[in-house]
Amino acid sequence: MNIALLLALTTALAPAPRDTATFAGGCFWTMEHAYDDLPGVISATSGFMGGTTKNPSYEQVVEGNTGHLESVQVIYDPAKISFETLLWAYWHNIDPFQADGQACDTGPNYHTAVFVRGPEQRRAASATRQEIIERFHKDVATQILTAGPFYPAEEYHQDYAKKNPERYGMYRAGCGRDRRLQAIWGDEAGKVSISRTTGLTGVTHAMYTTKPKPSDAELRRELTQLQYEVTQHEGTERPFANEYWDNHNDGIYVDVVSGEPLFSSRDKYDSQTGWPSFTRPLEPKNIKENTDRSLFMDRTEVRSAHADSHLGHVFPDGPKPTGLRYCINSASLRFIPVDSLEAEGYGQYLAVFQKK
Repeated sequence: MNIALLLALTTALAPAPRDTATFAGGCFWTMEHAYDDLPGVISATSGFMGGTTKNPSYEQVVEGNTGHLESVQVIYDPAKISFETLLWAYWHNIDPFQADGQACDTGPNYHTAVFVRGPEQRRAASATRQEIIERFHKDVATQILTAGPFYPAEEYHQDYAKKNPERYGMYRAGCGRDRRLQAIWGDEAGKVSISRTTGLTGVTHAMYTTKPKPSDAELRRELTQLQYEVTQHEGTERPFANEYWDNHNDGIYVDVVSGEPLFSSRDKYDSQTGWPSFTRPLEPKNIKENTDRSLFMDRTEVRSAHADSHLGHVFPDGPKPTGLRYCINSASLRFIPVDSLEAEGYGQYLAVFQKK
């Protein structure tokens, strides 16, 4: 075989380059969730780092005697996302000034730290930490530590936000974490600062921010009366007299309250009911289902996972390939056309419309 051809084939078949980053940001459920859908992130694993106990159990760590911090280990492709981008995703998902943990989670296992590997990661972590100190004119409690052995947590902790979206949402709201992030970072809370990245050879996209749910008073100000009644009080808009029932443009539909992605025009079809209908969600983790007996019959209500907005119902009378009909109120949705996805932080979904 030609040597040049052999080298080309070897290069083409070689696995994508990988690097590792580890962050401790309080409860590892929240930090794992922050990295799950970032373009270029291959995996995010909840676990423990920083202590001396080998292969600790979760019970041992929460007792506070192991020296370990609840952490998330991120495996990523450095050609698609930089360590600096991962750092800003970290900072914007924590309170860097809280010394005893994060929000309601306090104790030594909830302290924050960036675990670094090598001088480049250390320089980047130190530089971003210093930016925060200079911006807020106060010291940062988050430490920069040398990475040691990482011990994955038990399986039931992995992908907790995806497996248990309702419980996760209740925990996050009840703990006050989102309120604290909003108070510190404002519109940057939870956001990835792609504009700060350097040296990338691949394609990255700005990420949308799932907004913390506003107060009832704020919702009344921000939503129309119909949007408020539908999303907050399970109202139903009139068929054939709503914004999106006959919309045929390419794009995605997001929660009008939180901005979380819900459905794609690729899965939209004319059910002849007068409401927007879809065969499946764009992001299943952003959808939750409840049993609805309000009309003296059992129906399956559909709500958004983060904002808990009433969306509509799902019925088993849809077309192939799913056989489902997600019958959704336009008032619960905001449509983002394809040519606006990147600008609004939903660039990762452009690939949906590039597929045949």
